[in-house]
Amino acid sequence: MLNVKYPMLNNRIVRNIFIGLFAACSLLASAQKQKNVIDEVIWVVGDEPILRSDVENARMEFLQQGQRFEGDPYCVIPEQLAVQKLFLHQAAIDSVEVSDADVFQEVDMRLNEAILNYGSREKLEEYVGKGMSQIREQMYNVYRDKKVVTEVQRNLVKNIKVTPAQVRRYFKDLPEDSIPFIPTKVECQIITREPVIPMEEIERVKEELRSYTERVNNGSAQFSTLALLYSEDKLSAQQGGELGFAGRGSYVPEFANVAFNLTDPKAVSKIVETEYGFHIIQLIEKRGDMINCRHILRKPRVSMEALQQCVNDLDSISAEIGKGLYTFDECVGLVSYDKDTRNNYGLLFDKETGVSKYEMKDLPTEVARAVAGMKVGEISKPFVMVNKSGKEVVAIVKLKNRINGHRATMAEDYQELQNVVLEKLREEKIENWIREKQRTTYVHVNDDWQNCEFQYPGWVK
Repeated sequence: MLNVKYPMLNNRIVRNIFIGLFAACSLLASAQKQKNVIDEVIWVVGDEPILRSDVENARMEFLQQGQRFEGDPYCVIPEQLAVQKLFLHQAAIDSVEVSDADVFQEVDMRLNEAILNYGSREKLEEYVGKGMSQIREQMYNVYRDKKVVTEVQRNLVKNIKVTPAQVRRYFKDLPEDSIPFIPTKVECQIITREPVIPMEEIERVKEELRSYTERVNNGSAQFSTLALLYSEDKLSAQQGGELGFAGRGSYVPEFANVAFNLTDPKAVSKIVETEYGFHIIQLIEKRGDMINCRHILRKPRVSMEALQQCVNDLDSISAEIGKGLYTFDECVGLVSYDKDTRNNYGLLFDKETGVSKYEMKDLPTEVARAVAGMKVGEISKPFVMVNKSGKEVVAIVKLKNRINGHRATMAEDYQELQNVVLEKLREEKIENWIREKQRTTYVHVNDDWQNCEFQYPGWVK
C-alpha cells in the first residue's frame, strides 16, 4: 500500500555514505557497543564536527554487513561523512526542506525490516539498548539527512540536458570494448482474470473480522495480539498490525478514507474492502497530517474450481484470438481485470518511467517463465500468478517484441546511450561542485587523520 520513493543520484562517494552505514538500526546498535571508545572531534566541516565514534560506528556497520572498503576505512569514512556535511551545509543555505511523511515512511520501513531481522520489537530494543521512540527519533535524523542530500543533488543537476550531438560524440569516442552491452529485453501484453469469490466466502471473512472487533471491544483480546495471530499482511502482523506514521497518499483511497477519520484510539473501524482484501483498523496516534494505525487484513479463499474456471475462460479467449475473431488488443479492453494495463492494450510498463521494455529478470516471475521460450506474436497458455495486490489471478501473455542482447548502437539504443551520457554529466557536475564547496568551506582535520590519499585532495589546508 506504500508508494515507491525517489532514489539517490548515482554519485559514488555520496551514495556510499548511506550504503549500510545507517541501515536497519545496526548503526544505533553498534553505537551501544562502542562505549569503550575514547571520543574526540577528528574533523570539523563548517561548524559541524565529525567524531571518532562516528567513524568507528560506520566501520563496525560495514564489517557486520560483510562489506569491503576501497582503501583505509579511517580515510574513506571521514571523507564520506565530510562530503555529506558539505551537502547538508548547502541545504541549510538554500533552506531545503523534505517531507516529514516521506521520512517517517522510510524510517518505519527500515524499522520493520530490523524488527523482522531480530525477531521482535522487544529483541531489537534489547539489542540496541534504547526504547522504540528513541530509535525512531535517531533514525529520523539519519534518513532526513539522506533525503536532504538527495534533494540538494537533484537541484544541482535538474537543468542538465543532453543533446544528440553529445551522445554521438560520446559514442564515437568510446573504445569498442567499452561500448555498453544491452541485455535482452522484451515487451509483453497481458490479460488477467480474477476468480469469482462466492458471497458466502466473503461473508465468512467479514464474520471473522466482526468477531475480532467484538473481542477488542469487550476487552477479551488486544487488537495487536489478534493482528499478530490472524492478519494476512505478514509484515505488519509482526508488529501487531502497526503500519507506522504515513500520510494519506501512502494508502489506497478506501483504506485512507476510513483510517484518517478515526478519532478514538480504543475504537475499531468498520470493515473496509480494498484491492488487498478486507480490513479492520485501529488508530494509534495522529501527528499533523500523518497517522500511525494498526490493521488486520483477511483475504477470501480462492477455490481450485474458481481458478480452473478462469483458466477455461482464457483458453476460450485465446482460441478466439487464434481464429481471428478478435485481436489480443481488443480482448484486453473487453475482458482483462488488470487495471494498470487495461487501457494500454495490456502492455506491461513501468508507471514511473513509462518504459515498456523489460529485462527478463525484471518481469514478474510467472510472466518471465511463460515468455522465455515464446516467439514474437505468440500467446501463452493460461497460468496462475499473484498480482501486486497479493491476489491469485489467471493470466495469458503475448510476446509483443524481443530485442536480443547486443552491443549498443546509435540507431537502436539511443535512449540508453543518452541516459549514460546524462548520468556522466550529472556526476561531473556533482564532482565539480564538491571540489568548489570544499575550497570555500572551513575544514579542519586533526594531525593524526591527515595522512590519507583522499578522493578529493584539498581537505588539509
